[in-house]
Amino acid sequence: MDLLNKLLAIDLNYIIIGIIALFFTLEQFLGGQFTFKKRGQHFFQNFLFMVVFVLLNILWATVLIVCIEWLNNHEIGLFYSIELPVWAKLILGVVLFDFVTYWFHRMAHNVPLLWRFHRVHHSDTTMDSSTYFRGHPVEIFLWFSVSNIVAAGIFGLDLYSLGLYTLAVTPFLVIEHSNLRFPKWIDKTFGLIFTTPNIHKVHHEQDQQYTDSNYSDIFIVWDRLFGTFKHKPVEEIKFGLAEFDEEKKQGFWYLLISPFINMGRIGSDQLKK
Repeated sequence: MDLLNKLLAIDLNYIIIGIIALFFTLEQFLGGQFTFKKRGQHFFQNFLFMVVFVLLNILWATVLIVCIEWLNNHEIGLFYSIELPVWAKLILGVVLFDFVTYWFHRMAHNVPLLWRFHRVHHSDTTMDSSTYFRGHPVEIFLWFSVSNIVAAGIFGLDLYSLGLYTLAVTPFLVIEHSNLRFPKWIDKTFGLIFTTPNIHKVHHEQDQQYTDSNYSDIFIVWDRLFGTFKHKPVEEIKFGLAEFDEEKKQGFWYLLISPFINMGRIGSDQLKK
């Protein structure tokens, strides 16, 4: 627990920025799946989302901590009725936070109002590690606070489990969006249980039948179990959303107000025409 306390004491923003810096640098030297035409401009637009994330992170974290502490103090959740060793609760906590996030992510694709906010993340037509930050503030609040509060309330998870989950999921989220080439053997081995970069990239394919798949952040087993897993060769993937396939729609301010713009979703049938 002492080691975990030391890890949790590190500011998450430092961890995120450090991982982004590492993989953004690797993308420059190792090359990626495709070539950027305006890499600097793309990074700047996503960087503005990062600034918003960092500024609002204190608010989100405060709401989350207060709510989970209240739930724990009132012993709400399944684990308060079951005797388990601390290590088992921590491991199960990571698994269950990821499980609930899977369903919230799936809901964001299937509830029209939620999709208006979530499509900001999917709008990126030239995806790289900085895409991690491209998310509407309203939606980030939903993922970061509401989904984790729901998970804690149902299963009786505590802040230690949440901290461990956050430490585990953050590298996954950055690597999954990075513009790097990954060998297919990773998908055939680790990809049986975990979400690999190539598997997650299918989720960012323009074609809606693929966009609405591979929702898992850490454990791809949720998609395999609940019938939402799909495969497509990574070299055939076209990133983004067709309705955002214009340069003016890739800017920070447009993306920020886009949930309030009535924009029809272009489905698979229309893409084939």
